[in-house]
Amino acid sequence: MKINKAQFVISNTDINLCPKDGKPEYAFIGRSNVGKSSLINMLTDRNKLAKTSGRPGKTQLINHFIINDEWYLVDLPGYGYAKTSKTNRAKWEKFISQYLTKREELLNVFVLLDSRLEPQKIDMEFMNWCGEKGIAFSMVFTKIDKLSSTSLQKNLAKYKKEMLKYWEELPPVFTSSSTSKFGREKILNYIENINASFEKVQ
Repeated sequence: MKINKAQFVISNTDINLCPKDGKPEYAFIGRSNVGKSSLINMLTDRNKLAKTSGRPGKTQLINHFIINDEWYLVDLPGYGYAKTSKTNRAKWEKFISQYLTKREELLNVFVLLDSRLEPQKIDMEFMNWCGEKGIAFSMVFTKIDKLSSTSLQKNLAKYKKEMLKYWEELPPVFTSSSTSKFGREKILNYIENINASFEKVQ
C-alpha cells in the first residue's frame, strides 16, 4: 500500500463524535512511551502527523487521521501512565473502552509492545481484555533496532509462551523499527488485505 494522503480529522473523547462515513478504522494503542507516535509517523511517512513527545501520556484523546481518503488510522491514549490523576486515568479508560467495544467500524487494534522488555503484566491484561470482549488485535513489537537479534528472539519467545497460557493461538505478530522503517510494508499490506475483505462484505 502506498500512502499518498494522510490528514488529521478530529480529536475527541466521545464516540458519538467520531466520523460517520462508515470507513474502516485501525487503532494504535500501547503502554506510554512505547513509540506509538513514532510508529504512526513512520507508517504514514509523515514526520509530524502524530505528535511525538519525550513526555509520556501526551495523547489524551481519540485522534482520527484519514488515510488515502479510504480508511482511518486512530491514535489512542497510552495505558498505564502513572503520572496523571486517578480521575484522568478513569476518564481515559472509560472512553477508550467505549471506543474499543462499541465502534463498529474498528476492524483491528494494533497493540504496541516494547521489544526490549519481557512480557509486561499491563500488556497481557490489556490483550486478554481484548480477547474477552472479542476485539480483533495484532501485536506490534517496536524499537527492534535497539536490541540484538538474539535478544529480540528471546523476548518474542517469552511473549509467545506467556500468550499461549491464555490463548490457543497467537494473533498476528509484527516487528518494527521507526528508525529503519522495518515492518512498515508488512503492517500496511495487512491493513490493505483487511480493507479488501471489508469492501467485499459491503
